[in-house]
Amino acid sequence: MPENNIVLEKEFEKRLIQQEKIEPRDWMPEKYRNQLIRLISQHAHSEIIGMLPEGNWITRAPSLRRKIALLAKVQDEAGHGLYLYCAAETLGTTREEMFDQLHEGKAKYSSIFNYPTLTWADIGMIGWLVDGAAIINQTTMARCSYGPYSRSLLRICKEENFHKIQGMEIVGVLCSGTKEQREMAQESFNRWWWPTLMMFGPHDSNSPNSGELLKWKIKMKSNDELRQRFIDITVEQAKVFGLEIPDPNLNYNQKTGKWDTGEINWEEFYNVINGNGLCNKERLGARKNAHFGNSWVRDAATTYENKKNNLKAA
Repeated sequence: MPENNIVLEKEFEKRLIQQEKIEPRDWMPEKYRNQLIRLISQHAHSEIIGMLPEGNWITRAPSLRRKIALLAKVQDEAGHGLYLYCAAETLGTTREEMFDQLHEGKAKYSSIFNYPTLTWADIGMIGWLVDGAAIINQTTMARCSYGPYSRSLLRICKEENFHKIQGMEIVGVLCSGTKEQREMAQESFNRWWWPTLMMFGPHDSNSPNSGELLKWKIKMKSNDELRQRFIDITVEQAKVFGLEIPDPNLNYNQKTGKWDTGEINWEEFYNVINGNGLCNKERLGARKNAHFGNSWVRDAATTYENKKNNLKAA
C-alpha cells in the first residue's frame, strides 16, 4: 500500500472511532466503498421487489380503508428504493449498473420477498414481522458511518414504523375475530416466522461480510444480536395476540433473560438466496418485465428533459 494511502487510512479509522460521518467526497478505502455499494443497492432492490407480494393484494383488500392503506404502503416502499438508489449513486455507481446487476442475478435482495402471500393475513404478517425485523436492523444502521445512508435510513425507519403498526392492527383484528380468522392468522404466522428470522442473515461465524461491516461501523450490531432482539420482542407480542410460536424448542433462558429458539433451517435460506425459492423466478421476472416493458416512459422523460435543457441553453 502506498505510504500516502496508509496515512489516509489511519485518518479514516480515527474518524470512525470519533463517530464522524464519512461523506461522498471524503477519502475512503475502496473495500469500504464496495461494501457500501453492495449493501445499499441490496437494500434498495429489496424495497422495490418487496412491493410485489403486497401489490398482489391491492385489488383483493377486504375494504376500501384497507385498500387505501395498502396502496400508501406500497408507494412508500417505492420511495424508500429511490432514497437508497440515490444514496448508492453518491459512491460512484449508477442506477443502470445496479439494475443490470439485479436483472442478471448478480445482486441480491432480501430472501423474505421470495415467499408467496397466500391470504390476507400475510399482509398483516409482513407489516408486523417483516417490517418489524427491518426496523430493528435499520434503526441501528441509521447510526452508521456513511452519511447519505444514515440520513436515508432515518426517514425510512419513521415510515416503516407506520407499516409495522398497520400490520399489527390487521393481525390484531384477525386474532380477535372468528374462529376461521384466528386460524388464518396462525397459519400465516407459522409460514412467516422462520423466514423472518432468516432475514438477519447467517450466524456471525458464517457471515462473510459481518466482520468488515462492523469494523467500519456500517453495521452497528451483529446478525445474531439483531435476531435475538427481534425474537425477544416478538415472542411477547405474539402472546398478546394469542398466537403460538411455531417452534417446539422455544424456551425462556432464565440465566440470560432471553428466548432461545430451535435451529434455523439454513439449507432453506441458502437455497432461497441462490435463486431457488418459491417465488425467486416470479419476482425477478416481474421486475424485469416492469423495467424493460416500460423503458419507453424513461426514454420519453429523458428526451423531454434534454429538449428542455437545450432550449434553455439556446
